[in-house]
Amino acid sequence: MIKVDKPIVSVDWLHQNIDAENLIILDATIPKVGTKNEVKINKKVIPNTRFFDIKNTFSDKESQYPNTILSAKNFEEEAQNLGINKNTCIVVYDDLGVYASPRVWWMFKLMGFENIAVLDGGFPAWEKANFNTEKPKKNQFTKGNFIADYQSEKIKVTEQVLSATKNNTILIADARSKERFYGTEPEPRKEIRGGHMPNSVSLPYGEILSNGRLKSTEELKEFSKK
Repeated sequence: MIKVDKPIVSVDWLHQNIDAENLIILDATIPKVGTKNEVKINKKVIPNTRFFDIKNTFSDKESQYPNTILSAKNFEEEAQNLGINKNTCIVVYDDLGVYASPRVWWMFKLMGFENIAVLDGGFPAWEKANFNTEKPKKNQFTKGNFIADYQSEKIKVTEQVLSATKNNTILIADARSKERFYGTEPEPRKEIRGGHMPNSVSLPYGEILSNGRLKSTEELKEFSKK
């Protein structure tokens, strides 16, 4: 049995532990914002990967907003359907490096699950290291015993965010591009107005990455001083 003690693991670590009994690898790939959802004919995955479908399975399809988190009960059921257990160690990655995978890490944290990490550099880093890959498989999994323990403090609802826009002791970070933050490029969805929330700061996710990997602690500390 293995456990992770930090939110990021390297492709070398995953390669060394890939045969661990309690390891489950999740592919959380979604299209990059503003691009079409095209099916890759020759898609490859890390061996024994299971697909974590953010858009169609792990989002509330009845919500008026896209990508709305599932209820704890529904999340628990869908995680069990993927064969996830209480003692599972999860490593999640995506095809774009570090893009959608941190969202899945946060989802599990929101549900009270701790033994999960993001693969630094994602599938591109795995492939660059010349580790084995395979074609995606459609498998039926033995239902797991995962239990959700919803952590309400890890998410904010509309009223709390509106209050935060008037509170200078709270930092609201906007992870979109600077162009979307300042409204100088159109939003990918026509119904969304350009610009940003009052009292928010621009922190584009791409600026905390270097060549598809998360910047080091030292680099992030220097970045925060800018």
